[in-house]
Amino acid sequence: MTARLRVVITPRAAADITQAHAWYRERSPRAAETWVTGIREIIEHLGDMPAAHPVTPESDAIGGEIRRALYRHGTPWRIYYVVEDSAVYVLHVRHGSRRAWEP
Repeated sequence: MTARLRVVITPRAAADITQAHAWYRERSPRAAETWVTGIREIIEHLGDMPAAHPVTPESDAIGGEIRRALYRHGTPWRIYYVVEDSAVYVLHVRHGSRRAWEP
């Protein structure tokens, strides 16, 4: 069994989550809590099997492997992350209807 990797949420990803949660909360407090709980669960589990999600085309922009996990709450949310130095770094969280991310 492999060791669980530490998961680090970057300031940008934290801001993404905070902003999206506020948007949901304005419309429905219940939906906001469901959404943020789901995002947190997906992010927490990235440390268990970080290679379980595909490498994205955005990887070419940094010359390394950016992976993308999806959280389905209506349109899938995309969670972009990299694995470096025995840790998972969550880089960005964005709604699936937005155009492709350019890191």
